[in-house]
Amino acid sequence: MASATPQRVPHLTPSERVARGKAARAEAPRGRHAEWEAWAERPDPVALLEEQATSRVPELVPIRYGRMAAGPFAFFRGAAYVMASDLAGTPRSGITAQVCGDAHLSNFGGFASPERDLIFDVNDFDETLPGPWEWDVKRLAASVAIAGRERGFTAKQRRDNVAAAARQYRETMRGFAGMRNLDIWYARLDRATIIARFESEANAAQVKAFERASRKAMRKDNTRAFARLAHTGDGEPHIVSDPPLIERIEELLPQGTAAEWQERMHELLRTYRASLQGDRRRLLERYRYVDLARKVVGVGSVGTRAWVVLMLGRDDEDPLFLQCKEAQPSVLEPFVGRSEYSSHGRRVVEGQRLMQSSSDIMLGWLRATGIDGERRDFYVRQLWDWKSSADIETMAPAGMSLYGRMCGGTLARAHARSGDGIAIASYLGSGDSYDRAMCAFAETYADQNERDHRALTKAIADGRVRAERGV
Repeated sequence: MASATPQRVPHLTPSERVARGKAARAEAPRGRHAEWEAWAERPDPVALLEEQATSRVPELVPIRYGRMAAGPFAFFRGAAYVMASDLAGTPRSGITAQVCGDAHLSNFGGFASPERDLIFDVNDFDETLPGPWEWDVKRLAASVAIAGRERGFTAKQRRDNVAAAARQYRETMRGFAGMRNLDIWYARLDRATIIARFESEANAAQVKAFERASRKAMRKDNTRAFARLAHTGDGEPHIVSDPPLIERIEELLPQGTAAEWQERMHELLRTYRASLQGDRRRLLERYRYVDLARKVVGVGSVGTRAWVVLMLGRDDEDPLFLQCKEAQPSVLEPFVGRSEYSSHGRRVVEGQRLMQSSSDIMLGWLRATGIDGERRDFYVRQLWDWKSSADIETMAPAGMSLYGRMCGGTLARAHARSGDGIAIASYLGSGDSYDRAMCAFAETYADQNERDHRALTKAIADGRVRAERGV
């Protein structure tokens, strides 16, 4: 739960906040952010992954290793804990914000706002906590370099792309520093804004590809999820099993126990409902519970418990798919401190609401006793609601530059909402010192990531860990 006694909030003047940012340069000069060197006592990256595996579903952990072993970028996606451990020893400005904790290229994307507009934002908050804003920027910058290497970009192309993302973050933050609080809060990157802002820089093929992706995303809703994931048999719809990626509750438990668990779902849904706003509770009450299945999701998240809940409204043509995903302690916690919330599900939800310009109306949390008898935290959201992500694996250099800028600007807005945007902007300044530092850091850390990826593949080859490939 949140602290019972609210803390007094200081209200510094803009000039005092500017001075705070400039003073932070003395503590952590911007050029020092270029630095990265593995120290002698650096933890074994595979050991850190094995540490995470101890709290995950054992039979699913090999799928995680198999997905991470696919390449350096795939490894990076699953190695947020490894990078958090590395970043703990890097310079900090001392200015904090609500951070994503895993702000790589694939954790941005499109989804539907409550007003039914397609918007672009950060879309993964499993690791969110208050912390150094620099860590999010460094993870984004490194992901641009790593993805560029995987695409075969030249060193100059990678450097230009990282610089573009860092520059967009800096310039966007400086723009927000001059804005009123409500204007920052209302700012969003929607479909129309994306077209207006980037159409002049994109070629005809890129514009068409964006329009095509937008139309595809807007068809990805609960009805499409029902067609893809469910089947109506014996008069009642149910989720279609696809082991080991999708397994119905009946397949995971003895028949009698499974029936009892289905009954318990009504109690758990009531617990989740209490975390929603009043109007959305009323909306949820219009749906009845139908079926439950465990679903493997993502790369780094594989092995954490994720469930898909099928509900129906007025009839079989009115489905609602909810994803109930386990929220474990953030990978940042050992390095920046524990969350103010006792529930990690609430930690994720509160962080998401703070960083996103608009969030899923069904976003909530609950604490539940799992099928293994252990109490765990979960957060809940719609499974599909116009969700889309960029195809990083096919991007050309110019396309990745545009996309990296979208991500950099979006991250700046998220940090400006939750932190001292004026101080961060003052720290960054109007020159390109920080941009150049990010270019150097990104390439050096991409080298480290490749070494870590090789360490995982060697551990698999040596039999230290078991991997399931292609799952």
